[in-house]
Amino acid sequence: MLSLYPTPNATPLSSPTTFSPSFSPPRSTRFRMSHGSLPPLPENRIVLSVGTVGVDFLAAVASYPNPDDKIRTTSLTVQGGGNAGNALTCAARLGLSPRLISKVANDTQGRAILEELQADGVDTSSVVVSEEGNSPFTYIIVDNETKTRTCIHTPGYPPMIPSDLSQTSLSSALDGARVLYLDGRIHETALLVAQEAARKNVPILVEGERIREGLDDLLKLADYAICSAKFPQAWTEAASVPSALVSILVRLPKIKFVIVTLGEDGCIMLERSVDEAPQTEEMDVDSLLELLKQRKDDNIAIPTCVSSPVTKLRANGVGTVCGRLFVGTAEKVPPSELQDTTGAGDSFIGAVLYAICSNMLPEKMLPFAAQVAATCCRACGARTGLPHRTDARLASFLS
Repeated sequence: MLSLYPTPNATPLSSPTTFSPSFSPPRSTRFRMSHGSLPPLPENRIVLSVGTVGVDFLAAVASYPNPDDKIRTTSLTVQGGGNAGNALTCAARLGLSPRLISKVANDTQGRAILEELQADGVDTSSVVVSEEGNSPFTYIIVDNETKTRTCIHTPGYPPMIPSDLSQTSLSSALDGARVLYLDGRIHETALLVAQEAARKNVPILVEGERIREGLDDLLKLADYAICSAKFPQAWTEAASVPSALVSILVRLPKIKFVIVTLGEDGCIMLERSVDEAPQTEEMDVDSLLELLKQRKDDNIAIPTCVSSPVTKLRANGVGTVCGRLFVGTAEKVPPSELQDTTGAGDSFIGAVLYAICSNMLPEKMLPFAAQVAATCCRACGARTGLPHRTDARLASFLS
């Protein structure tokens, strides 16, 4: 009996549905601007990541099935995935020079994963290829009715371990790097790279998607953190998201800023202030967030940002930290244009990597990252809609 999904090593077959067997989907030529109108690329644009890559089997359906239902896809797409792979692809299309440390198997999926990343300009010379096992893959059900996605992930085997990475490969990967991004996976290898990065004063961005083994050790070395909506409170047990952000900065004194992404509700960012003014006012962080929300203009469709001055932020039962609180909005994507939210968080991180390399101020970084994420959501899959630097929708954010 034929399965609804292709098996990981199967050759894609044609079907009555819209089917894309290629790992590199056609890239849109719409909304392009001339290179002459772009600002110069960052002087140091090398970014390194340790994390996961894989294959995404994206099955779009009219609505999510009930148990024991038998339904048909409205489209089926196969493309590369994985948090690190998606974020680096985004960074590459924005003009950065990404390098990846990861592991795949020498199977059909593994070879295609590397080919797709290389085609987008990602340096895969530090990716370990196992002669046995399987490459990671994920089945993704895209609900056309609710515009949500459900992921069923199968990890790669054998998993990456520190001894897979030679000292020569480690030194080469970190050479000249402007920032290191860790997606929280393959934590033992990630910790090895992070420790070496810290020794070389390479800033580290850590993703807090969910509580994972070894993530605490990575966060202790982090200069920046980007979290999913549920992570801050789950990790800190704080009463609210703003209080959780204060708690993160209190617990992790090296962190310069932490961002929590909230989907269509935008994001919240807390930036630590090194220089506390003598007259700095102390304020409850939850109250300050409500004041900032009142300053948002909900009639503006494009992403925007409002911020507080440097303030001594208090969270009850947590402590205080001196910094600035930011509220970023998301683009109001018309329902007719919204296709799939797969990879939205990864594209946001890719844009933040670009912002760090460009020394963007937060007021510019947050709307820029939100615009990149919104553009990603206009196509099925994590990479199909990722914009290139020349996309005209990014022009006002890059200028």
